[in-house]
Amino acid sequence: MMYKKGKKLYSILGGLCTKCQEESMYVESNAYRLGSTLKMHDRCSHCGVKYKMEPSFFYGAMYVSYGLGTAIAIAVFIISFVFCSLSLMATFTAIVTVLVALFPLVMRWSRNIWINLFITSNPKWKEKGN
Repeated sequence: MMYKKGKKLYSILGGLCTKCQEESMYVESNAYRLGSTLKMHDRCSHCGVKYKMEPSFFYGAMYVSYGLGTAIAIAVFIISFVFCSLSLMATFTAIVTVLVALFPLVMRWSRNIWINLFITSNPKWKEKGN
């Protein structure tokens, strides 16, 4: 099972601490509160991992965001143009609509993926004293 505690996907989709997966990295759990979509805690209150390792750490998440946006656009194109046989204009409208609707989630997912590349999950962090 790929989506269970201790797996990267659990942390990425849930926006949870990358090490202990006990609490959200974000101050606001709702990604659609646009004023606080990217506001993060400084540290995890359970294991103490620091989320903002350096001032410009999350600039790399822009590359991940580009890749996610491209993958979503391709998926919407295939679904709407190939499977649903919509016109090119309707397909373009569907792509733009889906990308705008998912924008806050894509921003968070890209940050979650980026930080998970650098901090490994350790569900037994209490036992090891780390």
